[in-house]
Amino acid sequence: MPIVITEAKIFACTQSVELGEKIAKAFGAELGNVITSTYSDGEFQPSYEESIRGTRIFIIGSTHPSPRNLMEMLLMIDAAKRASARHITAVMPYFGWARQDRKDKPRVPIAAKMIAKMLETAGATRIITMDLHADQIQGFFEKPVDHLFASTIFLPYLRSLNLDNLTIASPDMGGSKRAYAYSKALESDVVICYKQRAKANVISHMELIGDVTGKNVVLVDDMVDTAGTLTKAADLMIERGALSVRAICTHPVLSGKAYENLENSKLEELIVTDSIPLTQKSNKIRVLSCANLFAEVMEKVHNNQSISSKFVM
Repeated sequence: MPIVITEAKIFACTQSVELGEKIAKAFGAELGNVITSTYSDGEFQPSYEESIRGTRIFIIGSTHPSPRNLMEMLLMIDAAKRASARHITAVMPYFGWARQDRKDKPRVPIAAKMIAKMLETAGATRIITMDLHADQIQGFFEKPVDHLFASTIFLPYLRSLNLDNLTIASPDMGGSKRAYAYSKALESDVVICYKQRAKANVISHMELIGDVTGKNVVLVDDMVDTAGTLTKAADLMIERGALSVRAICTHPVLSGKAYENLENSKLEELIVTDSIPLTQKSNKIRVLSCANLFAEVMEKVHNNQSISSKFVM
């Protein structure tokens, strides 16, 4: 019997409607109709306003805090399972809570593992995400995970800048593998920042490993939260003789004083994707859309085609 591929339907959680519309347009489909009812105490209930029985559905939603975003994804998945969807793919451009991928001190949770189990228990049959904070999170799932890389978006942009004496930098030791991958693709040098934290989001000391004199530096990271690390690294590199410092960060969490830190720093440009919607505008932030990347991968997944060409690094 030949395999019959049924229609795919795309839905979006409320925090990712704008990105969902872009992805649906690139996919060649209309964004599905979901209505979310909210009770006076804050409890909410999503409802699919069209039949999804026997279909493959894609639910688009980044799970950046607040916890409502994660809860909405879980409820959307559960509703789809109970409505007899055949395949339920959670498309999570930003997989939140991923910084808690291990026990780094006693008596703390491994939140990334817990959330992986919650998604599977709710009914997700596949996960599509981008630039996880730690690659090993893929192993927390028993279901297939397509881990995409934003390098397919950033590399063409970096090449278009035609920067002389380009040097790729990692803002910390943990991101050195990512920095080396970019430097290999761009045939450039690499420098690394070594930092020590007093506590979460507070840096007590930073030092630079490598020479940036006369170089145009591009910092590479998976996410930017308060922008404390990036801005401190940029200021340090300018002090050490760098001509310019830019940063590419896949996920613009940008909490706390992030926008203020960016405006007051020597960082020339912050390049991000639209995996998380910006809460403010800034002349220093350039947004490159990840919609085409996700739409292409979703189409290939739906048609049972290879997506290995999207795993650039």
